Amino acid sequence: MKKIPSRCLLVAAVLLVMTAMVVQVDAGDVRAVYRDLERQRTESEQLKKTTAIRIQRDRDQLGKSLAATQRETKELERELERRQKELQQRQQQVELLMANQAADQELMTNLTAAVRVSARQLQELLTRSVYTAFDPQRPERLDPILDGDHFPGLDDMELMADEFFNEMTMTGQVLMPEQSYVDASGNAGHGRLLMVGPFLAVVADADNPRLLNYNSARRNLAVVEGNLPWLQQRMLTKYLQGEAEQVPLDLAAGAGLEQLTRQKGFVERIRSGGVLIWPILLLALAAVLISLERSIFLKRVHDRADQVMDAVNRNACSGDWETCDKLIGKRRSPVYNVLRAGLQARYEQRDVLESILQEAILKELPRLERALPLLNIMGAVAPLLGLLGTVTGMIGTFEVINIYGTGDPRLMSGGISVALVTTMLGLMVAIPIMLMHTFLSRQVEHIIGDMEEKSVTLINTIARCKLPNSHESAA
Repeated sequence: MKKIPSRCLLVAAVLLVMTAMVVQVDAGDVRAVYRDLERQRTESEQLKKTTAIRIQRDRDQLGKSLAATQRETKELERELERRQKELQQRQQQVELLMANQAADQELMTNLTAAVRVSARQLQELLTRSVYTAFDPQRPERLDPILDGDHFPGLDDMELMADEFFNEMTMTGQVLMPEQSYVDASGNAGHGRLLMVGPFLAVVADADNPRLLNYNSARRNLAVVEGNLPWLQQRMLTKYLQGEAEQVPLDLAAGAGLEQLTRQKGFVERIRSGGVLIWPILLLALAAVLISLERSIFLKRVHDRADQVMDAVNRNACSGDWETCDKLIGKRRSPVYNVLRAGLQARYEQRDVLESILQEAILKELPRLERALPLLNIMGAVAPLLGLLGTVTGMIGTFEVINIYGTGDPRLMSGGISVALVTTMLGLMVAIPIMLMHTFLSRQVEHIIGDMEEKSVTLINTIARCKLPNSHESAA
């Protein structure tokens, strides 16, 4: 409540007195009024002092309260600052914990994904493993780990480790277990098998070992149709009979040996080459006959040349020309023909004799080089026929693609087979023909050089050994 100032009270009292004086002009009442005023003034002074004391006391109290409030405010401000710092620290801790939680969550997610990826790879490995035929349920044991709602635990990891080690143990051994399989006719069979890691699986029959193929869809072993090549079959037989320690292995887990059983022979490949195979084969046959005939002929020409020339030189030096003529006789070999021409012209001058021998050599050249140009042409034509087969095969392939599309590659295999087989056969025929042509040409050149050498030797021998008056002796 507000305090009324003493001056205001005094003014109010004076106004009351004046009012009373106006109303009552009685002089007797003036002293009474004065006394009232004095009393009121005294009361007013007393009230003023009391009010001043009270105001001072209230002011002191308010100052103390203000000081206390200011101290409390500072303490609160310090407490607020401390709490703010603590809040900031707690927020930093929360952020750090959230970051750690996110990192842990990411780590757990990556770990779970890695475990599931490993489980998927292990399941695929077990599905492809030939030893799953002995326990077909091996891959299904990993299905719970691959479930997206399942969190992999230590038991799951131990299961994966056990399966890994079991697979490693089995693929590192040579086993001969008793196991069921499907024979070539599709019937169920049972017997002893030879398992060499993941590289070989055969029916352990020493008389007739048969290759087994693992069917991952049905998870069983089936006998592969067809026989292995002779060498692999013989190695398996000897190994099963205990006569050898070597066995053929297939690093492709059986696919390579299976491919060998299905590999086409040379005749089958030739048959798949189409019509143009036959002209190439006829070229090959003709080239073989020509090469044999030329080889035998040139060998005979070359073999007896040295012996005959030595005998002619000995008899010519001794002047026994009749024996020289008898050695030559009527033989029609190129070397004999050249020697015969030289002996018949032995009484001519040296330059004439050289011309006669050179003419005789030139006459024998067509006989020596006979069929060699034809052989050269065959070597050039054979790859062209193969190229023609390639073009026709590719045309057939594109026609099939135009009609049926590219959905089934087997429809295109016919044209591709024609293209590749004709090219292969054309090169197989052309390369030996060209090599044989080069060899025979070198033989002809060698024989011609040999005949030239023998001609020069004969000229020198006649020049040394014939009589001075050779023309008169001939007459």
